[in-house]
Amino acid sequence: MYTLHWTVGFLSVALTLVTAGHALMFKRDPRASWGWIAVCLLFPLIGSLLYLLFGINRVQTRAKRLTHRLPFFHPFTTDRPEIPLKAHPQPDLAVEDRRIAAVSDKVARRPLVGGNRVEALHNGEEVYPAMLEAIEGANRYVYLATYILDSNRTGRQFVDALARARHRGVEVRVLLDGIGEFYSFPKSGRLLKKQGVRVARFLPPRLMPPSIHVNLRSHRKILVADGGIGFVGGMNIGDRHLAGAEDNPSRVVDLHFRVAGPVVGQIEEVFLEDWAFATGEDEAPDPGTPIPEGNAVCRAIVDGPGEDLDSLAMILVGAVSAAQRQVLIVTPYFLPSREMIGALQAAALRGIEVTVLLPSKNNLPFVHWASRNMLWELLQWGIRIYYQPPPFVHTKLFLVDGRYAQIGSANLDPRSLRLNFELAVEVFDAEVAGDLAAHVFRCRDRSREILLDEVDGRSFPAKLRDSMAWLFSPYL
Repeated sequence: MYTLHWTVGFLSVALTLVTAGHALMFKRDPRASWGWIAVCLLFPLIGSLLYLLFGINRVQTRAKRLTHRLPFFHPFTTDRPEIPLKAHPQPDLAVEDRRIAAVSDKVARRPLVGGNRVEALHNGEEVYPAMLEAIEGANRYVYLATYILDSNRTGRQFVDALARARHRGVEVRVLLDGIGEFYSFPKSGRLLKKQGVRVARFLPPRLMPPSIHVNLRSHRKILVADGGIGFVGGMNIGDRHLAGAEDNPSRVVDLHFRVAGPVVGQIEEVFLEDWAFATGEDEAPDPGTPIPEGNAVCRAIVDGPGEDLDSLAMILVGAVSAAQRQVLIVTPYFLPSREMIGALQAAALRGIEVTVLLPSKNNLPFVHWASRNMLWELLQWGIRIYYQPPPFVHTKLFLVDGRYAQIGSANLDPRSLRLNFELAVEVFDAEVAGDLAAHVFRCRDRSREILLDEVDGRSFPAKLRDSMAWLFSPYL
């Protein structure tokens, strides 16, 4: 008994030192590093287990092997090989656009491709019929990846459509996040499997062997049908996105995007990389020649706690730094990094119009509180911030100069940019960016502007609450 006591004590101390040392060496944010070190030292065994479950935020994907043989892949080096001109001719960009593209040219693993069409769809009322139509019209394959696929009425419409596609001989693959699937019961993955649809789960939690990546989630939303049409954005699949249902207290306002053209091939590659990671099945995408569909120049950008860590954050900061007139941001969760705060402040000081739209009603109140704690840093330099009225606005948009748009699944918060696997599509097209800017201005005109006096005038309890929430912002 005496020996067992000392053995357990020794192992507990060793585990504490190892986990605290790991946090010291590998955490980039000093607040996160100090926080985890304190947890490991103050709660020797429980703290170490919590760190193993939630604190290790890097994963190397099996799909990395696949990307080296994909036609769009380019190594992450400054001395990159030239893109084969015959297969993927470089689109012409204006000088203003080249300033923005300079960073993503170096960071992203895929080239810019021209000949794309990008269409914004509002709320589930427009998005879901278009997605279901694409599934019903598929002849060869349908790939769907989502964080949440509810099993309510809307979700079951998708389950039925995917099952019908499978029964008529279409290859159907569905990739669900291992945690997001638990948002509904019965689980939609189980319903799909009963219909013979191939379903995989991204980093599902498990007890044996224990999963140490439960904090790392796939937040990507992808639908590709036959390589010709794709859907990207931030919208999950479920009744809550039917914004017209005023009797639904949890309804959500959102934008999603239908894309066509060569960039769909890049979106398909991202799905197949994730599928390879989840299943071990490495497979090249459809080698068919993409058909030009429009005038937009686009590129798919992946971001996540693997090989692509911080790529999206660097591109966003680079785009703000290259802005000449205007930066418009719409996001549901706003906890920007110090680098992004500095870039936005510098842009405002250069005379750039910087506008941020946030929801006044947030489904994650602690993120809303943490955000309020840092708004003064932007307001004091002339950045204009607005709260959109209810219902909760889940829209994610990033626009520069009415020429550049970034659409996709990422939010401007640490979880999205450091812990989640995200997909964005950058769009160089004055018509698309102009239409989206007009949408932002319409939303701004019915929103309430937040002034510095209001932020400074919060009550002491509110300031204390917001400060405490902000203290935990690296973990939110």
